[in-house]
Amino acid sequence: MKIFKIFMVVFFVLSGMLSAQEKPTIHLIGDSTMADKKNPETNPEHGWGQVLPELLDQNIQVSNHALNGRSSKSFITEGHWERVLDSLKKGDFVFIQFGHNDQKFKDSTRFTNPFTQYRYNLKRFVVETRKAGATPVLLSSIVRRKFNEYGTLEDTHGNYPLVVRMVAKDLNVKFIDMQFLTERLERKWGPKESKKLHLHFKPGEHSYYPDGKNDDTHLSYLGAKLVASLALQEIARQNLQIEKYIKPEVLARDICNFKMY
Repeated sequence: MKIFKIFMVVFFVLSGMLSAQEKPTIHLIGDSTMADKKNPETNPEHGWGQVLPELLDQNIQVSNHALNGRSSKSFITEGHWERVLDSLKKGDFVFIQFGHNDQKFKDSTRFTNPFTQYRYNLKRFVVETRKAGATPVLLSSIVRRKFNEYGTLEDTHGNYPLVVRMVAKDLNVKFIDMQFLTERLERKWGPKESKKLHLHFKPGEHSYYPDGKNDDTHLSYLGAKLVASLALQEIARQNLQIEKYIKPEVLARDICNFKMY
């Protein structure tokens, strides 16, 4: 009887470990707009990847490797991609979103020409992800909040989002057009209200920024949650085999009140 009990305990422990190992993982690689931020209890800045676990159930894991200030180039040269690649297992997903820092033409450690090295780096991420048995997903960059004097939202990313589309088409990779989705979000909120999606504080208004803050690139918690929700809704629409892990209220939420097509 004791042997039977010991056997059952060992069986359930091993079953639990096996179950945990079999959970798919969404690996995020990208820049500060996606990254986890320090001191989340007090820091108003959040990457949209940081809030992603809140919107998913317990049957899938999120591993956020995105880092502030990285481009597709520096993410590779600093060894971050190699570490992600070593951790991939069959059935995982890799969400790839670079562009903001690939534009830094005054910094040779980060800058990439969109049609040459940037394109090559994206292809490398895709090919090596597939070799590891995981599924790559390409995402264009989220927009910056840049309204001109006429209330028109201006593009700030040039050819980089176009190249993401090209690579996705060339390699038959699922593509999430975050540029389009966040353009619609920013325009819906408008030049004034869209400040709530980002980091706008007057001096003394928030203890984390005693001198104030005006940041139209990075996201507030509200902005991050809405952007992450838009990404998941589009993922569900494209049937990426992740829909079953998304909380129903996320898919039911009417964020921008529009149809894609």
